[in-house]
Amino acid sequence: MANVLNCMVVDDEPLALSLLSDYIEKTPGLNLISAVSNPLAAISYLKSEAIDLIFLDMQMPELSGLEFLELLQKKCMVIVTTAYSEFAIDGYRFEILDYLLKPITMANFQIAVEKAWLLAAKNKFFNETNSSQPQQSYIFIKTENRFVKINHADICYFEGARDYVVIRTINETILTLQSMKSIQESLPEPTFMRVHKSFIVSLDKIDFIERGRISIRDKLIPISDSYKEIFFKYIK
Repeated sequence: MANVLNCMVVDDEPLALSLLSDYIEKTPGLNLISAVSNPLAAISYLKSEAIDLIFLDMQMPELSGLEFLELLQKKCMVIVTTAYSEFAIDGYRFEILDYLLKPITMANFQIAVEKAWLLAAKNKFFNETNSSQPQQSYIFIKTENRFVKINHADICYFEGARDYVVIRTINETILTLQSMKSIQESLPEPTFMRVHKSFIVSLDKIDFIERGRISIRDKLIPISDSYKEIFFKYIK
């Protein structure tokens, strides 16, 4: 993250899109890269452009905010914007940075942005401090009241199952309440790749790929259209 945060606004309401764009342009340290009303266009744009902070509406016709968060593969900070407070709990499953209820005031906007700057500064410090450290070969997973250490080499795949994520390893099955997004961000690429909103696979453990499905230890895992292009581009 640089001193200036590159921002994107995704909202199907023209007035909200205009208001947030205006707030960003008036705030030093924020740089408006894109303001789009179509969330599908935003997903496509994010594949090639570097965005630090997204202001995301939760209720859109083409793709809901929750569906957008499921498809979001890049590690971006997200501030949710919505007129419906009931989306707050769902949004926090994806570790969003903050939640702004419409109509959004400049004061509340600035409070949320301050959190973004603090997190960006923290991440920059962490990355600079640990840049010379060797990459970890394991992940810690919270299960019940413990943190369990799992070696990357033992993991076959992760499967989303309602409120849980199931981790299938060579020798055992582990359940966790952590989100798929948080797990994905802690895994090394391209050793692990997300191939479906409900599946992250270890490429080392793939037995074969046939008819849009991956076989790992007799488990057939679907490859969704959202991840198909990136997955096949890499393995080819």
